[in-house]
Amino acid sequence: MELGWLLWGTAVLLLLHVLMELSPTVNFALRISFYCLLCLVASAVAAAACLLVNGGRTVKNMRIVRAVVRPFKYFFGLRFEVKGLENFKVEGPALIVSNHQSILDMMGLMEVLPDNCVQVGKKELMYMGSVGLIMYLGGVIFINRKSTSSAKMVMSEVAKTMVAENVKVWVYPEGTRNCTGDLLPFKKGAFHLAVQAQVPVIPVVYSSFTTFYNPKTKLFTSGKVKVEVLPPIETKGLTSDDVTDLSDRCFSTMRETLFRLSGHPS
Repeated sequence: MELGWLLWGTAVLLLLHVLMELSPTVNFALRISFYCLLCLVASAVAAAACLLVNGGRTVKNMRIVRAVVRPFKYFFGLRFEVKGLENFKVEGPALIVSNHQSILDMMGLMEVLPDNCVQVGKKELMYMGSVGLIMYLGGVIFINRKSTSSAKMVMSEVAKTMVAENVKVWVYPEGTRNCTGDLLPFKKGAFHLAVQAQVPVIPVVYSSFTTFYNPKTKLFTSGKVKVEVLPPIETKGLTSDDVTDLSDRCFSTMRETLFRLSGHPS
């Protein structure tokens, strides 16, 4: 009986391997399904560790999350080439802004995430089972993007908290995932936050995923991601009147860096 199950299991695995080789759609679906399953299981394990070690919601839990997520890259054949980590070493709090490409961004985030740094995410993520739980335990700040007034109130509180508790805040200013190889226009909320708190803005740029990941064409293979942490942009002395210029400056700098890292003409 055991031999029969072994043979059936081997046959199924061989069939899946053949289908993955012959069909990009099957390959994409299986790899994405495995990634989502891995996220759910790892989040449950990390959540238990966070509760045991730190007892509840705290940014310190992100160290545990980072340690759990970093090995994910080996399952999917991804390599990260990182430059500029020294630019995170600023005194006091800071706002970190980066491009947002896909659900795989979590691997890139954990590859460079500095200590004492919380992320801002949409409220819907809180309800994603163990993934939402680990985000909550890690101190992620959830905002309701459908309510502008609510989002502004939360960001105003974030400005006070980041200064009072000396934390860095990570924001995706595009507001949504964008796997086109370019940047979407930046929303101004993050830059209002930086100016209100008078903290530096640190841009982080990931090269385009389009050479190895593209949901539209069902592409998901191994690949290399170049990551560059750019020098901080000071906001001391700036007012709300300067927010548009600050946003435009970050957008221009990050877009040029994205094209350079991705090997695309600007």
